Amino acid sequence: MIGIIDYGMGNLYSVSKALERLGFDYFLSEDPEELKKASGLILPGVGSFRDAASILEKTGLKDFILSEVEKGTPLLGICLGMQLLFEESEENGVSKGLGLLPGRVLRFEGVTEDGTKYKVPHMGWNKLRFHHPESPLLTDLEEEHVYFVHSYVVHTSSPDVVIASADYYGEVPAVVGKGNVFGTQFHPEKSSAEGLGILSNYAELIERK
Repeated sequence: MIGIIDYGMGNLYSVSKALERLGFDYFLSEDPEELKKASGLILPGVGSFRDAASILEKTGLKDFILSEVEKGTPLLGICLGMQLLFEESEENGVSKGLGLLPGRVLRFEGVTEDGTKYKVPHMGWNKLRFHHPESPLLTDLEEEHVYFVHSYVVHTSSPDVVIASADYYGEVPAVVGKGNVFGTQFHPEKSSAEGLGILSNYAELIERK
């Protein structure tokens, strides 16, 4: 059973509907005690990193997530939820994340080194490039296009955590992971067959636990 963490800043409806279409059982909760019953967790997210990090801290959900990950419970962060997996973000001032993966979240600069300007936020369909095709999240998938909407991007000095990337005036970590922690910068629930395949692979990983 998948537990979707409801902390007031998630794309809950679209994620829930995607899991329903795929035929996987799930529930939504803001209560750590209830969420402990889940075999795996999803941390969705839309909005400000600072606000989300503050809510997770104040509600006790941060400590809960860290404890569950330490126990071996699988965790998937989506969009802002993926960014929260990292150490810190500069959005609205520096804020600490969950620190489960090494790296910082920085705003797209909006201009390249040669002076070419580009649009921020990054919004649209971009093709994935697999770096670790052996990852359970990528089982039986191809390097297809997925849907992004974000103004901030992960920078990490540990390329081994980048499972797949996309190009948007530089490399964008698109699928990340280490151990039982995973994340997607794009919205898998809005990314057609490729995105649903990633959600399905994650749900099947939980069922195999």
